Amino acid sequence: MSHGHSHDDDDHHHHHDNHYSDMQARVKALETLLTEKGLIDPAAIDRIVETYETKVGPRNGAQVVAKAWSDPDFADWLRRDATAAIASLGFTGRQGEHMRAVFNTPETHNLIVCTLCSCYPWAVLGLPPVWYKAPAYRSRAVIDPRGVLAEFGLTLPQETKIRVWDSTAELRYLVIPERPAGSEGMDEAALADLVSRDAMIGTAIAKTPEAAL
Repeated sequence: MSHGHSHDDDDHHHHHDNHYSDMQARVKALETLLTEKGLIDPAAIDRIVETYETKVGPRNGAQVVAKAWSDPDFADWLRRDATAAIASLGFTGRQGEHMRAVFNTPETHNLIVCTLCSCYPWAVLGLPPVWYKAPAYRSRAVIDPRGVLAEFGLTLPQETKIRVWDSTAELRYLVIPERPAGSEGMDEAALADLVSRDAMIGTAIAKTPEAAL
């Protein structure tokens, strides 16, 4: 296991969990007040958050992966300059200004973590899942990545190397999973349906065409 980048020792570059506690409390208090006044529906807010966490955002990344699978020139560009390649598809902005794409192979599986906080490529993955920000994931992904993957239901061959990449405020990562067997001849839209958010973090692999039906 190796680490792509370490965090800057100057912590002010990161949005640490403890910096959110006061704000989270204020947001919760405001939400409660507005709910009591009948001005908002918490269930509707939850649905909106879920949409951006699991659907809208990850669909961007899935399009990047699908194009990399189907276009060798784009895949090569993605390896050389992921920021520019991703931006060419219209996915850029805050939390995605500096990107690196790491490609899974039969020999190497990549896993993304942010050990100090929760740096995450919003432009291609949407909102980070709760578990990505949890201290248990942030520490164990480095110490025992194989065990963490097993808990996500992903058991890799012992000979497969697991490489852990540590996201920072300056550089974020996108895993390009291996293209699944049986996907030959599928167009980019269909290929994108095989790519989940977790596969682009590294806690899953791409779905087979049969599994996506």
